[in-house]
Amino acid sequence: MKAPPIEIRARRNQFLGMSPTQFLRAYWQKKPLLIRGAFAAKNDWIAPNDLAGLACEELALSRIVQHDSKRNRWTVRNGPFTEKDFAKLPKKDWTLLVQDVDKWDADVAQILDAFSFVPSWRVDDVMVSYAEDRGGVGRHVDHYDVFLIQGIGRRRWRIDARKHDRYEFRDDVELKLLRKFTPTHEWTLEPGDALYLPPGIAHEGTAIGECMTFSVGMRAPSNAELMLDFAEFLVEPLGDDLRYTDPDLALGDDSNEITDVALKRVRASMPQFANVDKSALSIWFGKFITRYRAAHDAAPPRRQITAAQLAAKLPNHAVMRNPWSRMAWTRCGREALLFVAGDSFACPMNVAKHIAGSKEIDGATMLGHKRALALFADLINRGHWLLRRSK
Repeated sequence: MKAPPIEIRARRNQFLGMSPTQFLRAYWQKKPLLIRGAFAAKNDWIAPNDLAGLACEELALSRIVQHDSKRNRWTVRNGPFTEKDFAKLPKKDWTLLVQDVDKWDADVAQILDAFSFVPSWRVDDVMVSYAEDRGGVGRHVDHYDVFLIQGIGRRRWRIDARKHDRYEFRDDVELKLLRKFTPTHEWTLEPGDALYLPPGIAHEGTAIGECMTFSVGMRAPSNAELMLDFAEFLVEPLGDDLRYTDPDLALGDDSNEITDVALKRVRASMPQFANVDKSALSIWFGKFITRYRAAHDAAPPRRQITAAQLAAKLPNHAVMRNPWSRMAWTRCGREALLFVAGDSFACPMNVAKHIAGSKEIDGATMLGHKRALALFADLINRGHWLLRRSK
């Protein structure tokens, strides 16, 4: 069977150069793919000056990475930055990176519309980088899927398409950079080109003159993170009075030995881990994944609103979703559980689908869900949705 190509050109109405089904089957978490002209019609979602202005905001997550090529030294500074900080930068060998730009800028957020074939709870953010000539962040490897979309300018990418069991990292820099890197492919990306990299693929990007890159990263919690959070979820309802007990304790040959009988008691004291039912697992994961890697918490409004007050306002208002609030839902019998930023809410399935899948909801549409008005009011009071007067 012929191996799928590593380079392809986008087709009309198919930015992946193929259907999402074909992409998921042949490339997703399997092999890299360079897509020429994926976003050719639109690749200037944010201007460099606006990105720099965002990096000056206190709540924005930003970094500047500089490279001293003569000494092969790397320095990293975290924002917020000032105009003076940018004025002092050299004419080359530096990169500005800003996380979660899709939460701050509606134009950048539109990039994510193209990735609706991936579950929304798997999408993390759009990180935007601006680099002067030869700027980059060095040779590294990510443990999550990423789409690297070229904005203005050009960037040279080198990748090692082979997955390795282990990597060696430099211990003399703040960044987690690879000690060894043997690229198998090299490309120059033009505006609108996109490079997909599955987890574990070593890569290095270097600006050719001034350039911007839009990185759509996926959320991939480690097994350790999953297990630790799940353990906390299971033990939360347990009281401090439940303890390890051994009423059948008998004399042993050695008081220092941890016997098989003792280990059985330990296992018996943690029945929550033995047979976790689907419902408990579903509730935990929905809460976890909508809270995982949240950069900011929603801020409640100054004035709370009741369901009755909300119903009176809806004919002339719409509600807009807080871009920082992650949402998902799962089936629960004939109804659903809606997950919002780590909390869960029981509601009709059509309501859960509508809330989790919308960025803005018309007030008249909300009035059609009378059973859910109290839920809508609660979410507004928690800061996850914002009332806005209709035009």
